[in-house]
Amino acid sequence: MLSHGEIGPDNRSFQVREIRVVTKKEIVKAISDEIGMTQLKTKEIVQKTFDAIVETLIQDRRIELRNFGVFEVKKRAARKARNPRTGDKVFVPEKFVVTFKPGKEMEAKVRLLEEAAAAEALAQASAEKQSQVDQMSNPTGTTGS
Repeated sequence: MLSHGEIGPDNRSFQVREIRVVTKKEIVKAISDEIGMTQLKTKEIVQKTFDAIVETLIQDRRIELRNFGVFEVKKRAARKARNPRTGDKVFVPEKFVVTFKPGKEMEAKVRLLEEAAAAEALAQASAEKQSQVDQMSNPTGTTGS
């Protein structure tokens, strides 16, 4: 994996952010600290919430959580596919999958993340271009003093 400032395959440097996985335990701790409830009681509430979502999906196949999103159970049709290793044709039976469509509020917050990343990339590109201009105008690396 490349890190900050390394050169990628297109000969441009870029910044890589580490992706951190947040666990249920961390969520429980954060909520517990914020509302002043014990972690044990908070964990029970969080787990009951997850259980309720799963049960609703099983019974009703859809759950709408306003300002968060919609979980829905959909049926994937049976299809023919290929085994990538052998190239043989294989039959994939129909199956049920859970889909998620984020709500407007979540979409807006993710869009802000995209905009911040784009602004950061633009600032970095601008800084690199300025660095190249500086190197071209002073090829020996001396400062003149």
